[in-house]
Amino acid sequence: MATPVRRVVSKDGHSNVKIDNVEGMIQLFLHDLWTTVVDMKWRYKISLFASTFVMTWFMFGVVFYLIGLSHGDFGADPSSNHTPCVMNVDSLTGAYLFSLETQSTIGYGLRHVSEECPLAIVALVLQLVLTGLAEIFVTGAFLAKLARPKKRAGTIRFSRSAVVCQRGGHLCLMVRVANLRNSLLIQCQLSGKLLSARVTAEGQRSLVHQASVDFHLDSSGQCPFLLLPLTFCHVLDERSPLADLRAEDLPKREFELLVSLNGTVESTAATCQSRTSFLPQEILWGHEFSPLLAHSPAGKLAADFSLFDRVQACSDRLHTDPEKLQLEEEYRRE
Repeated sequence: MATPVRRVVSKDGHSNVKIDNVEGMIQLFLHDLWTTVVDMKWRYKISLFASTFVMTWFMFGVVFYLIGLSHGDFGADPSSNHTPCVMNVDSLTGAYLFSLETQSTIGYGLRHVSEECPLAIVALVLQLVLTGLAEIFVTGAFLAKLARPKKRAGTIRFSRSAVVCQRGGHLCLMVRVANLRNSLLIQCQLSGKLLSARVTAEGQRSLVHQASVDFHLDSSGQCPFLLLPLTFCHVLDERSPLADLRAEDLPKREFELLVSLNGTVESTAATCQSRTSFLPQEILWGHEFSPLLAHSPAGKLAADFSLFDRVQACSDRLHTDPEKLQLEEEYRRE
């Protein structure tokens, strides 16, 4: 049986970190109730949304039923001058329907509160205030989840593999990124973290040590907007945490390259982030991405996404000898 691949972040950007043995986890989540409700899965959120209405209708229906029961409304003689607290409510079902009409503001018809019972009036006001706050909270959390830019990040696509090839006289690690929507992402910036095990000078072993991996586009730290599929580069020089990376050592290395793209959605000004990760076996040495842009007959620039993940061998033969590249780079500096 093949050993499962261990990675901190999956290819689709989801975290694979499991948090265990946290004391008072439930209390911590309840203290931040808003975030807890917003982060709920849709099936739980829809259940909460529906149950909020149903339970408050029933709860205050019971309150009105008990008020009427204590006032003697259900056993009163019809020929007497007794005025019930809630008119035309003779059972728990009638009280529930009155509570529903009150909270949904569709009444009043036959059922309404009389002036004979101040307690029923207080209960009516209390229901309107409390249920109004509850509905605002649940509805706001429902809309907040709909408006989250998380789904927008799902239309940002990363290449399945990263490649290493020479660009501009430097050996570069390259990742291709594309925006699948017509709406622009502005102020885009690609950043990376190299996650690997490390033994400190004191002999302490760290399973996940983070080192920054800087990506640039055309010698610029930022991309103004993600309109076309773009290739971001990281130069493998002496400042890179991957400076010692070699083609022959790549299959034996153990690390994970976490790549994240941060951008602002032009239409909503919301910030979104999309992530992926690359393991050593997903980095192809001596390859480059195949071109995917071409002019269409209509005069537009077309991107063929069937070629998005396709790679080809580098046309420059120097990539096969990284030591030679390093010597030539040192010679140019001298």
